[in-house]
Amino acid sequence: MKYIVLLGDGMADEPIASLGGKTPLEAANTPHMDALASAGIMGMAKTVPDTLRPGSDVANLAVLGYDPEKSYSGRSPLEALSVGVPMADDDVVFRCNLVTVTEGDVPYEKRVILDHSAGEITTAEADELMDAIRAHFDSDKFRFYTGTGYRHITVWHGGETLDMYPPHDHLDEEIGSYLPTHPDFRRMMEESYDILNNHPVNVRRAAEGKGKANSLWFWGAGTRPSLESFYSKTGKRGAMISAVDLLKGIAHGADMRVIIVDGADGTLNTNYEGKAKAAVKTLLEDGDDFVYIHIEAPDEMGHQGSPERKIKSIEYIDERVLAVLKRDMDASGEPYRILMMPDHPTPCAIRTHTNTPVPFVLYDSTREQKKIAHYNEREASETGIYEPHGYMLMKKLLGD
Repeated sequence: MKYIVLLGDGMADEPIASLGGKTPLEAANTPHMDALASAGIMGMAKTVPDTLRPGSDVANLAVLGYDPEKSYSGRSPLEALSVGVPMADDDVVFRCNLVTVTEGDVPYEKRVILDHSAGEITTAEADELMDAIRAHFDSDKFRFYTGTGYRHITVWHGGETLDMYPPHDHLDEEIGSYLPTHPDFRRMMEESYDILNNHPVNVRRAAEGKGKANSLWFWGAGTRPSLESFYSKTGKRGAMISAVDLLKGIAHGADMRVIIVDGADGTLNTNYEGKAKAAVKTLLEDGDDFVYIHIEAPDEMGHQGSPERKIKSIEYIDERVLAVLKRDMDASGEPYRILMMPDHPTPCAIRTHTNTPVPFVLYDSTREQKKIAHYNEREASETGIYEPHGYMLMKKLLGD
């Protein structure tokens, strides 16, 4: 038996008036997801405990089968594992976003955060900006590392865990109330605007009509994680396919193989087919038992507040990932199971994460059911099937 998790990050949502009271999942044309729901078991699961802040870190740990209340030590250390950042026991690691804030002759605290992803800046552009940041801020106390796209890492040697605000929670708001109280972090954010706003990379982006990556934003503090290996936990050889450092870091922490797919960049235009084909290859040719396919696009579209683009991302997952995956696995003759779900909702109306339950489908190619169902939040709720501890779904996927 082969095992697959197909995860659409932030894919769940709330009813939207402009969609006639439907969610993006209900409004999207998803014949392959619907077929999977019709042949499998559909229900709802809570992936984020009420004790933890809703985010892809906590939720994806749960989907992978780890109880986040026991295994979670912060978001940024997981991403740091992916980047290969060295971490001592007394290091504290922070996510360091490149964000877009408003310009003009006003105090820094009066600026408004426009985009948590700096217009989906490329890693190559970001690395140039991070070089300027390193030249100004790197010291025996703080070190800065380039990640992927807008997502980067700061290590505070001998530091302390500070509670800071995620930038995507406060889009279009004046930033003064959300700035760090620690003087070093406040100073670095303020000075970063002067370093970045007129940097050649940003001058070029502005000329091209793109948002400037003109400020740092710190959040997501944590300490070095310690996860039980996925193989020790499950007896299965596992692989991760994701464009996002967070997911790669979780995989590294769990001693899973990380598969890099050319053109997979976490955006709406990621290489969907490439991810599906890489998953089939690792299961049928490379000897892995389990593969986790993570698609970031729905989450990014939710943060952008765009129902239309979120629908498009869901339809891309349906026709360019699930359809390819199921076609090739069926053709192989190998028995397989799929767990399809979001990690958490990212409602377009609020442009950030919530901890409400999400719809899942458990499908077994050897135990197909015969019914008519559509994969969405409403119909999943109507089944009456509910898993209050999302990390238990992995046992159901791998169990007999």
